[in-house]
Amino acid sequence: MEWDAEVDAAGLICPLPVLRARKRLLSLPPGAVLRLIATDPASIIDVPHFCAEAGHALLGQTEEGPHQVFLIRRG
Repeated sequence: MEWDAEVDAAGLICPLPVLRARKRLLSLPPGAVLRLIATDPASIIDVPHFCAEAGHALLGQTEEGPHQVFLIRRG
């Protein structure tokens, strides 16, 4: 899947990956897709919760080595 923007939050701990994703999503038009890269184990819980609360769609979540990669469509 293709994405419109990417946030590399590898090495950052909670809540910074979600805060960086939120800030970047605000600058994107509705329907745009953000790729978020995180290493914080809490991101597995935090990102889906953030998407549900903020009205964004979590399109996918995969593990690539030590990284969790999320694809988020802005609501």
